[in-house]
Amino acid sequence: MKTLILAIQFMTRIPTPQVRDFKPEMLVACARWFPLVGLLIGGALLTAVWPASRVDPWLAAWAGVLVWALVTGGLHLDGLADVADALGATHRDRERLMIAMKDPHLGSFGVLTLILHLAGKLVLLMLLARGAHWAALLLIPAWARLGVLYWQTLPALVPGMGEQFSWALPRRARLGWLVLLLAASAWLVPVLLLAPLAIWLYRRWLLKTLGGMSGDCLGAGVEVVELALLLLVAVI
Repeated sequence: MKTLILAIQFMTRIPTPQVRDFKPEMLVACARWFPLVGLLIGGALLTAVWPASRVDPWLAAWAGVLVWALVTGGLHLDGLADVADALGATHRDRERLMIAMKDPHLGSFGVLTLILHLAGKLVLLMLLARGAHWAALLLIPAWARLGVLYWQTLPALVPGMGEQFSWALPRRARLGWLVLLLAASAWLVPVLLLAPLAIWLYRRWLLKTLGGMSGDCLGAGVEVVELALLLLVAVI
């Protein structure tokens, strides 16, 4: 229960009991619960979008974007902006990229990426609300957070949160969630059976472009996969 509470505290702003006797090794143990936290986020998203869709799909989309940001505290959006700033300003110079990623200031590349990303989520949520794809809203945040369990096995680029989560999780933890989400997707939203491909493509991009991962890269990946899966469901 302590590791589950830590996972909820780390990934969301949902109120939880205080965890006493914290130990660093609990961090890697709490990662196994990330997909479950994704389901909780999906439940919050569904609770906001479904009632608002009875008024207007655009209102539902705005409510969804708002709740998505509030529940997560913008945690992954921050990582997305940092990665965008680093890639846009450093021209693939590895040392400069790491320095830029640590910079707490938001640059023009990060601002532009956030605007385009949130606009994309707004439009795609409207399409999903109009099509009543409720199960997709529940499963997409879980799939994106399952990705973290696979990306974190890459080499850590710098000391920090990414390095802490790079400790190996038992393979059965990743496999168990993968099987569960595949079964749920096959039953409810068959197009999401392509979600593992999105997770793998982002992992391959990290390895080829950066040679590893950091905490910002993990957060950016969550946002990228969420947007990709929203687009997949809306289009197909």
